[in-house]
Amino acid sequence: MKQLIECVPNFSEGNDKNVIKQITDQIETVEGVRLIDVDPGKATNRTVVTLVGTPDEVIEAAFRSIKKAAELIDMSKHHGAHPRFGATDVCPLVPVANITMEETVKYAHKLAKRVGEELGIPVYCYEFAAFTEKRRNLAYCRSGEYEGLKDKLSKPEWKPDFGPSEFIPNTGAIAISARNFLVAYNFNLNTTSTRRANVIAFDVREAGRIKKLNGKTVKDENGKPVRIPGTLKKTKAIGWFIKEYGIAQISMNLTDISVTPVHIAFDEVCRSANSHGIRVTGSELVGVIPLQAMLDAGKYFLRKQQRSTGISDREIIKIAVKSLGLDELYPFDPDKKIIEYILEDMTEDKLVNMSLTDFANETASESPAPGGGSISAYMGALGAALSTMVANLSSHKRGWDERWEEFSNWAEKGKKYQVDLIKMVDEDTNAFNKIMNAFSLPKKTDEEKQIRNKAIQDATKFATEVPFKTMNLCYHSMEVTKAMAEIGNPNSVTDAGVGAIAARAGVMGAFLNVKINAAGLDDEKFAKEIIDKGQDIENEAINLEKEILNIVNSKI
Repeated sequence: MKQLIECVPNFSEGNDKNVIKQITDQIETVEGVRLIDVDPGKATNRTVVTLVGTPDEVIEAAFRSIKKAAELIDMSKHHGAHPRFGATDVCPLVPVANITMEETVKYAHKLAKRVGEELGIPVYCYEFAAFTEKRRNLAYCRSGEYEGLKDKLSKPEWKPDFGPSEFIPNTGAIAISARNFLVAYNFNLNTTSTRRANVIAFDVREAGRIKKLNGKTVKDENGKPVRIPGTLKKTKAIGWFIKEYGIAQISMNLTDISVTPVHIAFDEVCRSANSHGIRVTGSELVGVIPLQAMLDAGKYFLRKQQRSTGISDREIIKIAVKSLGLDELYPFDPDKKIIEYILEDMTEDKLVNMSLTDFANETASESPAPGGGSISAYMGALGAALSTMVANLSSHKRGWDERWEEFSNWAEKGKKYQVDLIKMVDEDTNAFNKIMNAFSLPKKTDEEKQIRNKAIQDATKFATEVPFKTMNLCYHSMEVTKAMAEIGNPNSVTDAGVGAIAARAGVMGAFLNVKINAAGLDDEKFAKEIIDKGQDIENEAINLEKEILNIVNSKI
């Protein structure tokens, strides 16, 4: 499994497109790395760049971009609304797939060391990459910003983690980290007042505001200011005025969206704004966001409307975009803003991305794949889709309003089977290709023959397990089908019947593949066990289909 990390360098240039392009061009010179987002801000004079790839390659791409930024950006002339202290202000690494935070920290230190030694830039490590507790906080590392950096570097306690303790006017310093996925999220307000935007920001951000009494700061027994905490955990926020849009915004960083997701932040900011006579007119996503965060938001607002959440991901995302006002300032393109969608076209072409006609033509061609296994999975997916459709139609049937959640839960379950079975369409073809690749291995020497035989057996076992999984999914999806035949919208009962037929066909078709692949296994015990289990599933599916069709026919 390929390890993937995300890197989100922030460069202190948001207006000069030529400079920005020269920096991002450096990223695109590295193979194994994908530049997935470039988000310049004029008022902040800052560009947030997002790249994803394998760890060593991401480190190389990040280094090249930092080097180019140091050559092109003069911090002594920089002005912008966002806190900053370097040409490349921050460069966090984020674990994405098959890599731990501990491993990501090592890559952050590797990058920091190289930047400090080869480029001579002072480097501060923060968040999980920090060497001291104080430096975990980015705001602490960046305190005083660029203007205070010269004085700060002269103090022993501010010795950089890597690089020289020397003020370099052109480049400033850089903060490098390993951190959890951070969502940079701005709220648009119907005011031009930065002060009022800050009042709302102080209401909601975790750090809150400093407590005052009769205009004076209240201090604790240690002489430190007492703070009134905000309402949202794991958030940082400030207010600012965005000249290009002519509005004030609240700029928020959601540092752990499992604690405070975007939809909860949105509703809480709306609540605070309303209490101050201000409206949130929309919001803006800076950079990219995980798919699940958008699905969670869409489902949250659908539940508020008492609507079914068992609809397609694209429809759920559309609800999220409209509910959060993410398209107020400019169009929101899910394929460019949701990380999983951006990475989809990094993979090879999939059968499930074909049109129905192209898929049928490819099946009919002289190529042996896709074959019966893929078709079985697709039949099962269509059966699950029909059951899900009945659940969704039932959830908003006139007179059944109080039952919307019951049917929404069934629709969610049906959709899960549909999505999993769609994946099996390509997985079955992948299994076939593994066998073909194993047979193509050399077999001249005894060692090569052993390696080849083991590869064939491993691939054949995998090709037996894949259709067995398809069988299981098809059979269990019939639970939803039966429920919809029994309690679903009676006008759609025949759709449930067709769903049962399709699911049973998927079970039986996939079982044929299980049997023929199991016949080629040397492990006779495994082969017998999986065939016996498959026979039981097939028998149960046939019986369940009869039961469902009896229900359907009794209602026609």
